[in-house]
Amino acid sequence: MPNLGATEILIILGIVLLLFGGRKLPELARGSGRALRIFKSEIRESEQEEKKADSTPRSIDPASTERRDDPTV
Repeated sequence: MPNLGATEILIILGIVLLLFGGRKLPELARGSGRALRIFKSEIRESEQEEKKADSTPRSIDPASTERRDDPTV
């Protein structure tokens, strides 16, 4: 991805302003902020669930680990 300088960013902002108008920009920014906040919270929750699953000891079924002396079974 190319580095964007101040001039390029101003040009992009000018085009966005022309496309959406001054009244819609605050609504767009607000909606984008909400979406980003929700996305971040979902990522945090999934990371916490993964940590919980990794730290929880797994129970082992004693019947499956039981050594059987009888080879016919």
